[in-house]
Amino acid sequence: MSYTFQDLPYAYDALEPVIDEATMHLHKDKHHKTYFDKFVAAIAETDFNGKSLPEIFANISALSPAIRNNGGGYYNHDLFLNGMRAPQENNTPSGELANAIKAAFGSFEDFQKAFADAAVNQFGSGWAWLVLQDGKLVVSSTPNQDNPLMDVAAVRGTPILGLDVWEHAYYLNYQNKRPDYVSNWWKVVNWDYVSEQYAAAK
Repeated sequence: MSYTFQDLPYAYDALEPVIDEATMHLHKDKHHKTYFDKFVAAIAETDFNGKSLPEIFANISALSPAIRNNGGGYYNHDLFLNGMRAPQENNTPSGELANAIKAAFGSFEDFQKAFADAAVNQFGSGWAWLVLQDGKLVVSSTPNQDNPLMDVAAVRGTPILGLDVWEHAYYLNYQNKRPDYVSNWWKVVNWDYVSEQYAAAK
C-alpha cells in the first residue's frame, strides 16, 4: 500500500468557535504534515515499507522511535481530524454505537465522564481513546503519539475515537485550560464517522 496525506473533510474554520481556524492550520499543515513526511522517510528504510499501519503498529516495539512517533502522529491525527464536524448542540451518538456505549459504561454521560477523565488526566502530551477491545468498548489514554494498535500500549484494541491533548491542539484558544477544551470538544465529534469506525472494527 502507499501512504497518503488526506485533506481535511471540512473547511479550516468549520469547527469554530470550539477549535479556531489558526489552530487548525497549525495542526494540519504543520504538525500533521511533518509527522506524515517523517514517517514516510523512516519506514522507507525498512522491510515494513508498504505494509498497513495496523501491521506496523503491531510490531512497533521492534521498530525505530522515528517510526513509532511519526507513524503514530500520522495515524492518530487522521482519526482525530476526520472524526470532527461543525459544532452541534446536544451532540450524541445513535443506533448500534449508542447501544454499545450504554452497555459498556451505563450511560452516555458516564462514558463522557470516563473519557474526559482520561483526557484531562493524561500527564503531559498524549491522547484519549474510545477503543473496541474483544468486542467491548473501553476508554484508555496513551502518551506522546502512541495508540492502542501498538504492541507497547497498556490497553490494546482498535481505536474508533481519539482526542488529541497535546498543547498544540488547543493552546492558542484555551491556553492551559485543557478541561475547557475537552468539554467543548464534544460539540464537534462526528458520531456518524465514529459509528463507521465502530462497524469496521467489529
